Amino acid sequence: MKKKIAVIGSGFAGMSAASFLAKGGCEVTIYEKNETIGGRARKFSADGFTFDMGPSWYWMPDVFESYFERLGYKVEDFYKLERLDPSYQVFFEDKLGVDIPASMDEIHQLFESIEEGSSSRLKQFLEEAAYKYEVGINDLVYKPGRSLTEFLDARLAIGVFKLHVFQSISKYIRKYFTHPKLIQLLEFPVLFLGAKPQDTPALYSLMNYADISLGTWYPQGGMNKIVEGMGKVAKEHGVTIKTSTNVQKIEVANGSVKGIIINGKLLEYDYVVGGADYHHVEQQLLEPKYRMYDEKYWDSRAMAPSSLIYYLGVNKTLEKLRHHNLFFDESFDTHAEEIYDAPQWPSKPLFYVCCPSKTDDTVAPAGMENVFILIPVAPDLKDTEEERQKYFNMVMERMERLTGQSIREHVVYQRSYAHKDFISDYNSFKGNAYGLANTLKQTAILKPSIVNKKVKRLYYTGQLTVPGPGVPPSLISGQVTAKEILKSIG
Repeated sequence: MKKKIAVIGSGFAGMSAASFLAKGGCEVTIYEKNETIGGRARKFSADGFTFDMGPSWYWMPDVFESYFERLGYKVEDFYKLERLDPSYQVFFEDKLGVDIPASMDEIHQLFESIEEGSSSRLKQFLEEAAYKYEVGINDLVYKPGRSLTEFLDARLAIGVFKLHVFQSISKYIRKYFTHPKLIQLLEFPVLFLGAKPQDTPALYSLMNYADISLGTWYPQGGMNKIVEGMGKVAKEHGVTIKTSTNVQKIEVANGSVKGIIINGKLLEYDYVVGGADYHHVEQQLLEPKYRMYDEKYWDSRAMAPSSLIYYLGVNKTLEKLRHHNLFFDESFDTHAEEIYDAPQWPSKPLFYVCCPSKTDDTVAPAGMENVFILIPVAPDLKDTEEERQKYFNMVMERMERLTGQSIREHVVYQRSYAHKDFISDYNSFKGNAYGLANTLKQTAILKPSIVNKKVKRLYYTGQLTVPGPGVPPSLISGQVTAKEILKSIG
């Protein structure tokens, strides 16, 4: 008899788990509370513009290739990838925009122009980062984090010092480079991991390898093309997907999962996978006696940031913007402190602008621009319309000044998105956008477990458990959880 499995949530991790479970011979149904699949990677259209709602960076293309290949497909079956050149642009404190080229030779020239002798040090830095990427992405992130014995591996033991797990990436980068621009450039990718560089293990210089060596890519049609491809693969493997369906409770009997409650009705399942927000699944869908963690535990977790996002339609072509743009024209350290050390609305935030219409003419009407603006902010802040308008004016003023053009008067579509929306749409704990921070104390077996040890056959997947936040890790998280379930089925 095929095992019947319910997956709660259709984000990257939930879809990934469902597909691999179906491939393994299980009868799988995904339940999604929203009208469309994709979780934070949903899209919406308005007034001729099509917006990706969340993820916009396509890094680690090998992870996507591996994902689809393991399920019998290729990336190109679903979307066309284009490598961006320049990869992105950075506005530093001197107010000048600097293009980060795709060519490795040009990267070396850029580093040398900023700090003499840095190009040779960059070569060594990236060689070490490449080793970490190979070990980290091929070995570490596929560990389920259930026991220390998983890490009793000769390759890991031999390479533990080369992985720099117990050193911060902040100190590690400063061993190689001294110029503030280069330090900022190399520290920025760890913002996706949800912690300050001082609190992030140097293992994650593997992100610099992903950035500089593997490059920044874009799937024509937008990031939601990945979701569309994953949905097709899931269905072709036999997964049933039910949208606009809210799971109210996980039913337990005799210490084991019995099923899920929807609209007051019990639907029986052999296994349940929580692919929605871990805190929500555990604290809201389970009776207290079946929860592994209490609210005190969750409140003590270091959360990744939330985001204040603006989706804008602009009725003219914008000059001096690339597809990806980082506005680092204010203090990196001050903004980080206002996210992590003394959580508050930031005084002079750094922010990110994505303008996909520079690459893709399907996302905006001819002669217009699709603009996505994201400000990383602390989770659990009071989110008001007044704050949203204040920061909109702040970033507009800086964008207009730094790019030398009027923008506000040309905005013909505007929508904002922040804490309240993350909670409403995704049951996001404290309104976070990226899950649990990847600090040393929240790595591998120190993350919330993928297995509920009080309830048999209840598993979890997603960015609040292993391996962590981000799109590629979420794809991997689903695979890891599916493998553990298939192993238990035998």
